Amino acid sequence: MIVDIEVWRVVSLLIDRHGCQARTVASARADQMLAEGDRDGQLMCSAVVAAIDEWQRTGRHDDERQH
Repeated sequence: MIVDIEVWRVVSLLIDRHGCQARTVASARADQMLAEGDRDGQLMCSAVVAAIDEWQRTGRHDDERQH
């Protein structure tokens, strides 16, 4: 089971270490995990990629309300 706090810890570390390349690094790792047949690892890395996308986005989604 993937726990959100674990994903965000990895995101934070990747962004600290790789800056704007963090998504590329996480995506490459997800591809590597898939190629190695590590489905759990691939799912975790994919969750990290999605979280990085969320972290770095600048606009609102159509269904989001502004506070």
